[in-house]
Amino acid sequence: MNKLNLKIKLAFITGLQQIVVDEVSRYPDMRILSKEIDCLYLDLSQKYLNTLGLKSISRAFVVVQDSRYNPTYISKHKSIIGELVNMVISIDKKNFKSFKITCAGSDSPEVRSIVRYIQEEYDLVEKEEADIKIHIIKPDDVWEVGVQLTARPLSLRDYKVRHMNGAMDTTIAYAMNSLCELEHKESYLNAFSGSATLLIEAGQNFPNLKKLVGFDNTKEHISLAMQNIKKSGLIKRIQIYEKDIFDKPDLGKFDCIVADLPFGMVISKNENLENLYQCFIEYSENNLNSDGVLAIYTSEYELLEKLLKKSSFNVTKTIQLKFITSVNAYLRPKIFVCKLK
Repeated sequence: MNKLNLKIKLAFITGLQQIVVDEVSRYPDMRILSKEIDCLYLDLSQKYLNTLGLKSISRAFVVVQDSRYNPTYISKHKSIIGELVNMVISIDKKNFKSFKITCAGSDSPEVRSIVRYIQEEYDLVEKEEADIKIHIIKPDDVWEVGVQLTARPLSLRDYKVRHMNGAMDTTIAYAMNSLCELEHKESYLNAFSGSATLLIEAGQNFPNLKKLVGFDNTKEHISLAMQNIKKSGLIKRIQIYEKDIFDKPDLGKFDCIVADLPFGMVISKNENLENLYQCFIEYSENNLNSDGVLAIYTSEYELLEKLLKKSSFNVTKTIQLKFITSVNAYLRPKIFVCKLK
């Protein structure tokens, strides 16, 4: 099976490496071969499909690397790509009907010959938005040939009814929750709960949480959140309220409070981000249990840092992230983990 020295490649958002390593380490059959800033390479084991259950990774690939594996070489040894495609198709053949090759010189005779081979050998259609995603790249000194193991990125969870513009990436939500030591908590509050990504990730991965509550002041967000919660199967465990942070909603005290704070968006005419962030910090000071954890995600981290220094919180950990948005712009937000002094 491993005659080509196949590996599993796990891609993730830059900044989440330790979260991914910690999650992978729970599986004794997953052996890490090397670590990069935005991916890990694993030894290919018989249980490689377990990687598809990982919550912190964006995509998983089966890959092979060699200094010889440039497009010209692959065009003469097409069985190399063939073995990778066979592995992926064998997972669930009916879901794979189209393919796309990402490669420099994609219009060259060599790459077009690879395209024709895949079309003829596997009866697949070449499409821009494809089920099977193949790459031939040279990230460093060696060439890499790879095929994504799933038609959709793993970060596109099944419970998502539709994509909400600006919604938190599910792998970041998983990471934030992991940093909150939720296995030792019973109550969880998500302010500015949006489409409920943080709440659902908490509910699915931490069944010990007895009280899962969220609030948002936008009816559209509440409606979408309820649809996502229902699809996730957590409708009996998660409560969502239409509330405004400035009204200081009385929902009780919590072991953990989390928020994807608004940034880069229109807020109330008479308010600004500093007032909003200050109000949220004060609310958290009053509603977090003494040994609880506060986790915050924002791109306006300089403003947040300034306000936290004046608060009753100590920042115990920060993680700087970096990723490209759907409009090809870089975002560099931060996750903050805090505890009361």
